[in-house]
Amino acid sequence: MRRAAIYRIQRLFAIIGFAAFVGIVLIVARIANVGFSWEQFPITQNVVLPLPVPAPKEQIALISGHAGFDSGAICADEEGNTMLTEAEVSADIADRAAKLLRSAGMDVAILEEYDPRINNLQVDALVSLHADSCIDASGYKAAYYLYSTIPAEDARLVDCIDLYYPAATGLTQHANTITHNMTEYHAFRKVGPTTPAAILELGFLGGDQELLTKQADRAARGVADSIRCFVDPPDPTPEPSPTATDAS
Repeated sequence: MRRAAIYRIQRLFAIIGFAAFVGIVLIVARIANVGFSWEQFPITQNVVLPLPVPAPKEQIALISGHAGFDSGAICADEEGNTMLTEAEVSADIADRAAKLLRSAGMDVAILEEYDPRINNLQVDALVSLHADSCIDASGYKAAYYLYSTIPAEDARLVDCIDLYYPAATGLTQHANTITHNMTEYHAFRKVGPTTPAAILELGFLGGDQELLTKQADRAARGVADSIRCFVDPPDPTPEPSPTATDAS
């Protein structure tokens, strides 16, 4: 018992002695004008760095010509049975082109002919896809709005089509057949005034049927490459082609 008591007394004196030593050190430091602050020993904190903001994706709209409205142009057999329609050709190529554009990192919406989303639509580019009549003719054609508020942008979109669509498909431009139904196409009057827009006749259901049905990937590639040319212009930019109104 006496040993335990003595041990406790020794511990008490040791604690008191250590406290007195610390006190003397602090007094001497103050006298010597040596500052002491817990700020000298900052507490390490977790630093949260801001996450990188992803670049906005290009917003693209494709109108699947005549979808949700009617068949458009048709090819019929001798008995009048419908064999092929403009609406189904346009829908197939629109779907294929959308997949290519999405794989390139773009947001793509496929719209019907009179889709309510067209009203005041604000996107980086809109292209309406159609096919021409079932006659023995060949060629594509593209146009923009006759009364465009952004004619330079719309013309550049058509320039990209004129550069990349024939390169992918082998089709030539069907000259001097752009109509008012193209240059005054209904969707041009409805989209937002700053939305670049064009209409593309992909080819003729008659003379270009092989391309439009059995080689549809080539047409889709031409559409996708044209849009990519517009939203991410190549260097150098191709020379401007005649405007839509010049060809009408």
